[in-house]
Amino acid sequence: MTQKNIKKLIEKHQDLVHSENLKVISHVQREVDDWVLNTIMIENVDVPFKYKRKKLYQTLKGQRVNITYYPSSESIAGFEIEIMNVVRVKVS
Repeated sequence: MTQKNIKKLIEKHQDLVHSENLKVISHVQREVDDWVLNTIMIENVDVPFKYKRKKLYQTLKGQRVNITYYPSSESIAGFEIEIMNVVRVKVS
């Protein structure tokens, strides 16, 4: 996706955020039903970034990535936890 396409996507969906050149410090993949749930942690960010894929992928740990995401929250054991739902992730 080019910068022009990313700008159009962000203009169309006001809640989307695009960040570039972020360092992944942790990447966990686990199977949930027919999906693989990916959770990544970014350097200097305390909120997990989550996305689903159909297959296991190569680990992103230590890589620099460009991410398009939107803020969200989920309830775990009665607590509201802030998360980021990833729309697009690409190694930079």
